[in-house]
Amino acid sequence: MNDRTKAEGSAGHAIKVTAAVIERGGKVLIARRKKGDRFEGLWEFPGGKIEAGESPEECLRRELREELGIEVEAGEFLCSVLFETSGLSIELMAFRTSLLAGEVRSHDHDEVRWVEPDDLGDFDLTEPDRRVIATVFPRGRRDEGTKGSAS
Repeated sequence: MNDRTKAEGSAGHAIKVTAAVIERGGKVLIARRKKGDRFEGLWEFPGGKIEAGESPEECLRRELREELGIEVEAGEFLCSVLFETSGLSIELMAFRTSLLAGEVRSHDHDEVRWVEPDDLGDFDLTEPDRRVIATVFPRGRRDEGTKGSAS
């Protein structure tokens, strides 16, 4: 499915999720999904599912407070990626996000890392997050499809 194709979920709509692209000192924050999660072991930009009545920006504030213990402000909308997996349709909306307060602590991931954008291709990221990288950090994508663990 290409990014322009509208994916339909079981209820006729894509599940809407957010992703925070947080940069600090020339590095970007990524997190590895813990064991037992749908995409366990894969890296992603932190974020989460938008709840009923919640804006994407509100979702990012809530999710990053819950998952990483930080206060953020969602800024520029970067891109939207439609993705279908195992009968689910997901629309991932990425925002440039500012870290306002707190120290990043992982409450909901195995690991979090600040990495150089050019090194993002070394990590085994979820497909929607790889598509975000291709748009936001095109040099951070490795055309040869490297999927190392980046341990």
